Order: sequence, then structure tokens, then C-alpha cells
Amino acid sequence: MLRRLPVLTLIAALAACASAQSEYPSLAIRPAERATGTMQPVPVEPVLTPLAQPTLDRVSQLAADARAAHQAFVGQVAGARAAITGGRGAAVGEDAWARAEAALADVRAARSKTMVPLADLDRLYVDAAIYGEATDRIGAARDEVEGLLTSEDRTVDELSANLP
Repeated sequence: MLRRLPVLTLIAALAACASAQSEYPSLAIRPAERATGTMQPVPVEPVLTPLAQPTLDRVSQLAADARAAHQAFVGQVAGARAAITGGRGAAVGEDAWARAEAALADVRAARSKTMVPLADLDRLYVDAAIYGEATDRIGAARDEVEGLLTSEDRTVDELSANLP
């Protein structure tokens, strides 16, 4: 009889756990568990650190390099115009045509020298933005160099249109 007592107790306990399925609580979301309203973060103005002096010096140097490259480009244009005008009406493969093509290639090469400082300014701009530094001085220099390149693009397009 003593051996049956633990088995009977276990059977009684298991029977107590078994009940009708309709008596279980619902697992649906209760009204108290529903999220109501929304939270809006308080707008915060970012605090930007000023650029370090070496970075400012680099920005100034890059802008100066771009202006110098632009001046070299302008110097190339006069000779290219003369060569392209001299090549007008020349057939492909003639010396005048070749001189016009070479002059245009020189102008395009001079234009690419203005793009190098712009690429460096882009890199400085991204780095400053990532590290939470003020980007206004870099942006101003970048805009100036982009203006020079836009002018150079128009010139290259005009010269290309006048090729024989």
C-alpha cells in the first residue's frame, strides 16, 4: 500500500492539471497591454566642433590649387581655340585635324587637374561630417571649385562642338 501512495498522489496531481480547454486564459493582447500614443523625441540642434587648424589650412591650399589649375586651363584654351579653328574643314587624319584633337585633349587634361582638389575637398567634407565637425568652410571651398569646373565643362563642350 505504501508503494501505491506516491503513484496515486502523482495521478491525482495530473488529474488536477487537466481541465476543460475553455477555462484557459486567452493569449490575446489585453487592453492594458495595448500601446497608446506616440513618443516624439525633443528636437536637438547638433553641436558641431570647429575644424582643426591643419584642416582649415588644407582647405585653403586645395582651393588655391584649384584656382591655379583653372588659370592653367584658361591658358590652354586660347591655343586650343586657334588649333580647332585651324582644323575646321580638315578631313579626319589630316595634320590640322590631329592638331585640333591634340589641343582638345590638352584642354581636357588641364580640366582634370582642377578635379583633383575637388575630390580631396569631398573627402575632407565627408570626414568632417562623420566626426561632427563644422563643414561650412569646406562646403564654401567645394562650391567655389565646382563653379570653376562647371565653367570649364562649358568651355570643353563648346570646343568639342567646333571640332572638324
